[in-house]
Amino acid sequence: MTIAIIILIILAIPLVAAAFLSKEYRIEREITINRPNEQVFDYVKHVKNQLHYSKWVMTDPNSKMSYRGTDGTIGFVMAWDSTNKNVGKGEQEITGINDGRQVDMEVRFEKPFKGTSFTHMTTTAISPTQTQVKWTFVGMRNYAMKLLHFLVNLKKVLEKDIDTSLSNLKVILEQ
Repeated sequence: MTIAIIILIILAIPLVAAAFLSKEYRIEREITINRPNEQVFDYVKHVKNQLHYSKWVMTDPNSKMSYRGTDGTIGFVMAWDSTNKNVGKGEQEITGINDGRQVDMEVRFEKPFKGTSFTHMTTTAISPTQTQVKWTFVGMRNYAMKLLHFLVNLKKVLEKDIDTSLSNLKVILEQ
């Protein structure tokens, strides 16, 4: 009986802990790139360039990609559809541009789960030849997503993915 109670308590811990997590999650990562702000911003504002540096976009090179609108402008949409369960199906749309400073996007997931997140990339000149790039990812999570975040430390996983993407971006732009 004591063992059963201990097992129930152990199983209950993540269920209770998830209930107390915030509905909103926010992940921010940054990197310094040795290029002028204008060059860096002109590259990151084009969503198709993510094909070369975003870990998420590069996970399945066989994803079916489609595009609507003019890349680098508000309203441009890049959609993906993959049989890879880690990629799924969805689209991202440029929702705002503060030229030379920030690109805002809405990311709409259809598979493996439905959801909407918001991301923006900010570039800030540190010097005439150095730019700080900050990638922010914000979303809302229901109880099931809070439980998933708790069980697999999803924030840490996403931070690592963003760090990888920013490192790829740095290599590309510094070549």
